[in-house]
Amino acid sequence: MTGIQSRGSGALAGPSKRQALAQRLRRREFTVAPGIFEMISSRIADGFGFECLYMTGYGTVASYLGVPDAGLGSYADMVNRAGSMADVTSTPIIADADTGYGGLLNVSHTVRGYETAGVAGIQLEDQEFPKKCGHTPGRKVIPFTDAIKKIEVAVNARTDDNMLIVARTDSRTSLGLDEAIRRGNAFREAGADVIFIESPETSDEFSRIGQEIDAPLLANMVEGGRSPVISAEELTAMGFTIAIYPGTPFCAAAEALRQTYTEIKKTGTSLGLDQPLYDLSDMHKLMGFEEVWNFEKDWAEKE
Repeated sequence: MTGIQSRGSGALAGPSKRQALAQRLRRREFTVAPGIFEMISSRIADGFGFECLYMTGYGTVASYLGVPDAGLGSYADMVNRAGSMADVTSTPIIADADTGYGGLLNVSHTVRGYETAGVAGIQLEDQEFPKKCGHTPGRKVIPFTDAIKKIEVAVNARTDDNMLIVARTDSRTSLGLDEAIRRGNAFREAGADVIFIESPETSDEFSRIGQEIDAPLLANMVEGGRSPVISAEELTAMGFTIAIYPGTPFCAAAEALRQTYTEIKKTGTSLGLDQPLYDLSDMHKLMGFEEVWNFEKDWAEKE
């Protein structure tokens, strides 16, 4: 009998997906992780054979709630989205969890919730609450000792050692690169698996991070952001292990939507639309309609 199932297997596949990604990053094999932000992007990205996907907080909050990435998405909102994305994908996901949604007890609860949801890693940052997008002004970070304790709690909370703790510091913008590197090294000593120095401002700063922090390092590539976009070859040479592209897909999708709505508003039809369209039959396959049709066929034969 044919059933209707998710393409991925969510929490059941979590341990194996986590192990594959953890082993890869511990070997420091360079890994590209494009952003996913809702279910269509998750399904499309999953089909490309990436070793990792990145659940962007900015894009997820924007698509799910329609609000800025400014601490407005709750733990419940985000763990729900993380679980849904993990459930329809077979690719390991690192998921943005902002500041951990509260104090140390909240951080512990958040790590366990994301682990149960089936993601391969969780990103936690040292901003004050409410947090802000890392490529916007006005960010403030919590004191050094509080930031370290947060990572220690996160490491202690996971039940699977392959559940990656990605420790992010936003201190570069407000306190300078020296402090950001100090925090990155301290996060590593506290047990973080991956170190994420947010928004270095030059290629030389990326190089210095690679030279002064001995850990798998994450580079955040944001077109139009505070950091330069650097090639995979250069990042590898600098000592980085993973590059995420959180905003590229949702900015591309937004521009495609803008062009489409512009044409329909202008002409009242889609006949002159220059924007390429995803084929509808392919969309049916992507969303699993073939399983629906097979299910209905099997049960119709039972009548």
